Order: sequence, then structure tokens, then C-alpha cells
Amino acid sequence: MATLAIPQNTIEVLQKYNFRFQKKFGQNFLIDIRPLEKIIQAAGITKNDFVLEIGPGIGTMTQHLCEHAREVTAVEIDKHLIPILVDTLSEYENVEVIHEDILKVDINRLAQEKNQGNPIKVVANLPYYITTPIIMGLFESHVPMESITIMVQKEVADRMQAGPGTKDYGALSLAVQYYARPEIVANVPPNCFMPRPNVGSAVIRLTRHNEIPVQVLDEKQMFALIRASFNQRRKTLVNGLNNAPGLSYSKQQIMEALEQLELPANVRGETLTLEQFAMLSNLLIHC
Repeated sequence: MATLAIPQNTIEVLQKYNFRFQKKFGQNFLIDIRPLEKIIQAAGITKNDFVLEIGPGIGTMTQHLCEHAREVTAVEIDKHLIPILVDTLSEYENVEVIHEDILKVDINRLAQEKNQGNPIKVVANLPYYITTPIIMGLFESHVPMESITIMVQKEVADRMQAGPGTKDYGALSLAVQYYARPEIVANVPPNCFMPRPNVGSAVIRLTRHNEIPVQVLDEKQMFALIRASFNQRRKTLVNGLNNAPGLSYSKQQIMEALEQLELPANVRGETLTLEQFAMLSNLLIHC
């Protein structure tokens, strides 16, 4: 079958099945082959790899994945796309399409069945509204994973890669960087998609750390501190943590912990590194 990554072929498939875009699923299909090639290259996909694709759409990227990988499992939530995928992927014997919400799929079991529990590669073109839950779900469930290579809204990719003291730095930056090394590998303009989105996109590769880069006694506690620190960015860290629901530290306890870290009492959360948040969390546990 001819590549779907050109407008006329995508239109032909959509008309054949009388497909209507579902706004609730944030559907934007790629109609340019260049971003696809960059995703394949960035993910480093070879014939030894099992790839999990999230949100295959009409199979545009799936076709390219099938050409390069040993085996592909594509998980699609929209039932109207399943018969289209059966058609567009009919030439490939190394692909399985699952009609399911990715947040409900047991990916650990899938990795065990398809890849003997070895690290898998994840590839996705994700709508904005679901990007964070999917990425964090993959990391927090400790799925054996080598990398996640995803197309996301440009500003989300910028936030994942941002460092302390920048406007894009926040809870998402720290969460992603705790689990992986993020690298934006390509910017993708709106005209590469159908329908055309209002914002630019980017391909970002998240390479899973072999070892978590900081020593933290309680992950949940650290992330609760991080979220509280960025919920009210304008506040000092002391006031942000002292007023946060779910945290029960006095101003005195927080100020003493900051003093041990040689940080000023008026420091803001947006200036702390991941390592400093881990150390702060560890100190507060012993209060």
C-alpha cells in the first residue's frame, strides 16, 4: 500500500470509510513523511525491537514502524478507526491492533508476552489533553522500557526539557527528568497534520535512566512537595508548602530544612533542582 503520509492518500482513506474526526480524542493525522522518518530514527528502531504504538490513527506511522521493527502492537481508543487500521495494515504480518484505552492496558504483561520482559520502545502521536497521564502512567507502573519517542504539542515538549529558573520549568519537567533524559529531536509545523492544529508540535525522545539520578526515600512525598511548590509559583517555597493540602509541615520545619540545604528562606520552588527537591523531601521525612 502507498504511504498514507501524503494528503491525497489520507483523504482517500478517510472518504472510503466516511470517517469523522472526533474532537474528544484530539485527532490530528500526519500527512508529511519527514516527521515519521525523524521519529523512526530518533527511536533507533531495528528489526530486533518490539514497539508499542499509542494512538495509531489510520496507521500512517504504524506502516513505517512495521517496516523497521520486529513486531508492533498498536493501541487505538476510537472504534471507528479499527476497520481502517485492518485495511491499511493488511500487508503487514508483524502488527497487532488493540481497541482499548491505553490507560487500561496491562503494558507489563504485554512486554512479557511480546518481548520476554525485555525493555520495549514506545512511540506515539499524543493529543495534548492526555499526554501527561500516559507518560506518567508508563513511568510510574515501571514498565520495562528503553525509550518513549512521542509527538506532542511544542510547549509540552519544552516543559519536559526545561531546567530550573526558566518559565517552562515545572512539575512535569521534574517528573519526566526523574525517570528519563528528554531530548527534542524535531519541531513539526501545523501544516504537517490533518486537520491542521492551531499550535506547533515537536518530537521528543525520553530515554529511560538505567538508574534514578537522585536518592529519595519516598517518591510520592517528593512529588507532593514538587506539585505544591509549583501550584502557586509566585509564593516562596516556605509559604507554598506550608499552605498545601495534604502536607503537614510547619513553617519552622520547612525553614530548618532549607537552612540545612543552605538555601535562603525566601527561595521559590522554580529555582530548585531535582536533587535539591529530593534532599528537601528526605529531610522533611525525618521532621
